[in-house]
Amino acid sequence: MSTDRPPADLDGLCDALLSLQSRAEMAAFLRDACTIGELEALGHRLAAARLLDAGGATYAEIARTVGTSTTTVTRVAHWLRHGEGGYRIALDRARETP
Repeated sequence: MSTDRPPADLDGLCDALLSLQSRAEMAAFLRDACTIGELEALGHRLAAARLLDAGGATYAEIARTVGTSTTTVTRVAHWLRHGEGGYRIALDRARETP
């Protein structure tokens, strides 16, 4: 994990997410567990990661396109390059999914 302190029950959360078997189950869990703002923030971060990975756009352009701040784009760029590899795994696997 990063140097940031992980959530108290990160293993339990990971296990719960891995137990879900469909997009509908995942959506139901996320909607119950997160606020709309939290879901929007996660969606913005993933969209920013996709655009950063594609290249060719400035942080300001990505922020405008995604509807987030340049601070968020900067944070995502940092974690995409220097994080635990989670964004990379998700982006690569999303590309593999038909």
